Order: sequence, then C-alpha cells, then structure tokens
Amino acid sequence: MSDPNERYRTGMATRRSVLGDAHVDRAGAAITDFDADFQAFITETAWGSVWSRPGFTLRERSIVTIALLAALGHDEEVAMHVRATRNTGATPDDIKEAMLHVAIYAGVPAANHAIKLIKAAYAEMAAAEKTED
Repeated sequence: MSDPNERYRTGMATRRSVLGDAHVDRAGAAITDFDADFQAFITETAWGSVWSRPGFTLRERSIVTIALLAALGHDEEVAMHVRATRNTGATPDDIKEAMLHVAIYAGVPAANHAIKLIKAAYAEMAAAEKTED
C-alpha cells in the first residue's frame, strides 16, 4: 500500500471501526493547523499501516496496545483503548491477562496503576450502557 491517500483512507476506516465515529469526529473537530500534519501522520501510520495489517485481529491488536500503553504509563490512551474494546472484541478477561504480563515484564506499579484506570473505564462504560437502555 504505497499510495499515501489510500493509506490515509484505510487508516481512517480502521480508526473509526476501532475507536468509533463519535470519538474520531470529536478528534477531527479539534484539529488545528498546528496538529493537522500530526493527525494525518498517525492516521496513515498507526491506523493505516499498523492497525490495518493482516497479521493480528483487531482484538489481538487491542490487547497488545493496552498492555504497551499500560507499561509506558500513558493513562489517557489506556482508557481510550479500553473503551475501544467494545469494537475490537477484546474482553475484560483478555485485558486482565494482559495486565499480568505488564506486571511481570514492566513492573507491578505500572500494572497496578493501569488496573485502576481500566476498572474506571469499564465502570464508565457500564454506566453509559445503563443510560442508553
């Protein structure tokens, strides 16, 4: 996939399927001249090149991504990708197992902190589902 326009379109489709239209629309509405190139870059590379590859399912990519973000302490991104699990198929049990790996390979404090964030994200998702019913 060498055409950057095709990579962007593929990336945007994948980004929307993982994060949801509402999230991507909010992010798009916040783009300014300052970060427009950055947003195009992450859409093309993270979403169009990596997340769109055939080697892993979206569920597997979701699990790996959450584990990496937890290990690196990227709090907002952890919560965002936990919310995205409703679109990727990664289950709470999947994420629980990933946190055990984070604890062993990145440290118990990183996993402990991420678990707090993940529990809060799941609680937020459950509350939102109740208000939708």
